[in-house]
Amino acid sequence: MMSQEQNDELTRVGPGSSAGAVLRQYWQPAALAVELAGERPVAPVRLMGEDLVLFRGEDGELGLIGRRCPHRGVDLCYGRLEDGGLRCPFHGWLYDRTGQCLEQPAEPEGSRLHENIRTAGYPVVERNGIVFAYMGEGEPPAFPELDCFAAPDSHVFAFKGLWSCNWLQALEIGIDPAHASFLHRFLEDEDPADGYGKQFRDTATNTELTMTELLRDYPRPELQVEETDFGLRLVALRHLGDGRTHVRVTNQIFPEAICIPMSREMTITQWHVPVDDTTCYWYSMFTSFGNPVDRDRMREQRLKEHRLPDYAPLKNAANSYGYDPAEQRTKTWTGMGEDINVHDQWAVESMGAIQDRTAENLGTTDVGIMRYRRMLRRAIRQLQAGQADQLPMYGKTDPKRIFGPVSIDAIGSAEEGWEAVWRRGDRERRAACPWDAAREPDAA
Repeated sequence: MMSQEQNDELTRVGPGSSAGAVLRQYWQPAALAVELAGERPVAPVRLMGEDLVLFRGEDGELGLIGRRCPHRGVDLCYGRLEDGGLRCPFHGWLYDRTGQCLEQPAEPEGSRLHENIRTAGYPVVERNGIVFAYMGEGEPPAFPELDCFAAPDSHVFAFKGLWSCNWLQALEIGIDPAHASFLHRFLEDEDPADGYGKQFRDTATNTELTMTELLRDYPRPELQVEETDFGLRLVALRHLGDGRTHVRVTNQIFPEAICIPMSREMTITQWHVPVDDTTCYWYSMFTSFGNPVDRDRMREQRLKEHRLPDYAPLKNAANSYGYDPAEQRTKTWTGMGEDINVHDQWAVESMGAIQDRTAENLGTTDVGIMRYRRMLRRAIRQLQAGQADQLPMYGKTDPKRIFGPVSIDAIGSAEEGWEAVWRRGDRERRAACPWDAAREPDAA
């Protein structure tokens, strides 16, 4: 358990908050690039409690500035894309992509008032279908050489979904390897050929078992967690009883991302991004080490479960997440369909808008959650002490030297040891990869 003060410190993200200050030291997903498609590339963004507007100027460059015009507070999402910036329709004030006011055409000739007027403005870059923003002070850090960023556009698919809960509980479900054996348990075996783009509906590597069977039949994994330059590595070992061990390695990428194996050829890198204290988006990059992704097919699959333009899930608390007691008896553990995102959504939203951690009772399988909370607390103290250069990812090493991280499912003999199985599986995958055979794998 923790105190209410400690819970508030770890969950609140608005300007001036402790955890929010840490998150602002890192690049944050702000929007999908597809949200700027169409004849008018302007989109509202709410990120860490701040209301912003994202736009692509006539020159193709991106800008992310405050949504309210500093003059009278009108909504700049309705601004005119002109002269490389965004012009307020109310009185014609023009803002560049840094938030600086350049013109006030109704003011007297020669007025220099505009020089003292600016709104928030944050650097933004586009990477493989996601627009990232840096909301901290000073120069933004370099991007690490994560697989999802190194892969060509043809091998990455990006999507997002809106959850009605705090960002921390959304992240914490991803660093809880034990829950997959229960929350995502399927009572019927499947044809792996029908599982494209669906985690846990695939054939486990080097075994006749499907992932469904493996997770269902071996619900007590041996868990190990270790700290790395990028965050945490979480290892789940399921001993099969025949001298072999299934090794599943997932990674927590500080501050609020995870990288998990989705199938033998694909990983998911997923950020849990605060909209504000009680709402968050998950942003995912699906990265293929084999064939190019079928982006149209994957987007079509996910749009069947989400509405536009806010990417809110169609299954939610208002319709009981599609819960069907008959299905729960015969088909799925939750009775909420086969989409594991819905399972996760129910789990994190049912905790409440901000989980009351003063009443929780953690067990042995929560070791990753406990280690992460300690890491976040330490980062808060380091930043408060003026030691930003000691933060995870950017402190101990150059981000450009962080590769991977390696997330994989693999099978090997118990005597071989999980690390040897993990590295062998990664070498084999990268050797066959059309874009990554020469890259140095993560060795942290």
